[in-house]
Amino acid sequence: MGKRERLRHLSDEVVAQFPKLERDNYEITSPRDPSYNCIAYAAGDDSRWWEPITFPSPGYYWPESAQRGASPDALRSCFEAVGYEVCEDGEPEKGYTKVALYAAPNGSWTHAARQLENGQWTSKLGKSVDIRHRNPGCVEGPVYGDVVIFMRTEKATKVGISSE
Repeated sequence: MGKRERLRHLSDEVVAQFPKLERDNYEITSPRDPSYNCIAYAAGDDSRWWEPITFPSPGYYWPESAQRGASPDALRSCFEAVGYEVCEDGEPEKGYTKVALYAAPNGSWTHAARQLENGQWTSKLGKSVDIRHRNPGCVEGPVYGDVVIFMRTEKATKVGISSE
């Protein structure tokens, strides 16, 4: 595939991991990039990987004041540390950017997606591509589990990401 050529669809193997993701409800919006993950992407940072590792390490970030761990509360705490608050749902709300936080059936957080201005959602799929999808439910399933928390921040608010 040439550098300028764009993937139009995910492989059948990837789509099989997301049973609610169909060819007509998503679009690939970036090439594969392993330098950042879904948590960073949902927070608006495509320069590093966000992970609650114990010791600071180059290329990794986690807000200093956020809880560390695998629970959805730790992920909620991460987004609270950069200006988000829990909200009722993922419906578009004028003046706000929303994120959906996902957890597996075992209770550990797995994924975050961000709402776009047009009401659709965007996700970073692991180390792979970014996609735009119709709603947060499109990526629910065996890989990411289900949405467990919705959060919002005022659009005028700059996300407080340090350069640590």
